Amino acid sequence: MKFGETFMEYLHGEQESFLDKFSHVEYKRLKKVLKTCRSLHGSYVADEQEDENGDALSQLCRYESCPLCDKMFFSELMKEASDIAGCFSSRVRHLLHLHIATGMQRYVLLLRQCFKNDRQTIAEEGRMLIDYVTMNAIAIRKILKKYDKVHSSVNGRDFKRKMQAKHIELLQSPWLIELGAFYLNFNESDEEESCKISCQFSCDLSTTEPVMTLRLPDSMKLECNLTCPICLDTLFIPHALSCGHLFCKSCACSAASVMIFQGLKAASPESKCPICREAGVYSNAVEMLELGLLLKRRCREYWKERLIAERAEMVKQSKDYWDSQTRYMVGY
Repeated sequence: MKFGETFMEYLHGEQESFLDKFSHVEYKRLKKVLKTCRSLHGSYVADEQEDENGDALSQLCRYESCPLCDKMFFSELMKEASDIAGCFSSRVRHLLHLHIATGMQRYVLLLRQCFKNDRQTIAEEGRMLIDYVTMNAIAIRKILKKYDKVHSSVNGRDFKRKMQAKHIELLQSPWLIELGAFYLNFNESDEEESCKISCQFSCDLSTTEPVMTLRLPDSMKLECNLTCPICLDTLFIPHALSCGHLFCKSCACSAASVMIFQGLKAASPESKCPICREAGVYSNAVEMLELGLLLKRRCREYWKERLIAERAEMVKQSKDYWDSQTRYMVGY
């Protein structure tokens, strides 16, 4: 079965009521745009083939843009990708908030579970979110590949880089990593309904480079390195910057020149990511709670050692900070 048929079957299948609330790639419409463009270019190729011995197709559209479809194609696809990324992140936030609720809300949810089992509903919604983001990511990848094939260009490949720069590349979203950690945590709590989904995810912390792996349809596999690029150790209290790179909280604070107790929100807008050097990525940093819980459960001794060391460092930083503030106020 061709992917177009598979994608339409997915959109109108058993998850249709769920997908009605979400944006998705208009794969069929974008494919029609390319088909129209190809048919118009086809007549041009037929006229040129006599002189170029069939080489006209390879020369066709080897320019910066195609006026026949670019105006509609890339603007629509960018909007759709942005909407999908926004829908996915907001729904995953809500889902994980229910799973790791604290304080009074946690007691309310526990009381509610006495009358209704919401855990199975949460697991099912998580599975549908994984299907949602992977199917749309594959649709974007295939339609861009088709664009490059029709136009004999690399504009589709360049568009992927633009998506990464705008932080809407679906399969590089830190929320997908959080969702994977959520299912691995769910599986360890002996929940039967999570077993099928958690098989898509695996986490190997025994190697020199700890990694989380996600197996996707269409023979795709994603690997997320769980090593902090600053301390070169397994992530501790992991945070994702808005550019998508993962760091230990203390390492990220050090890179942003702020103290641990101040947090990443206190970082200057000019502070840059240590990897990609993008500025302004700390204000919207996200604490990866599910990933932190997974690493804490699987690396208990390591986590305990890092926790003791970080608390000692935080106390030292706090003391130095308030000593300096006192000297400033008193005047000596």
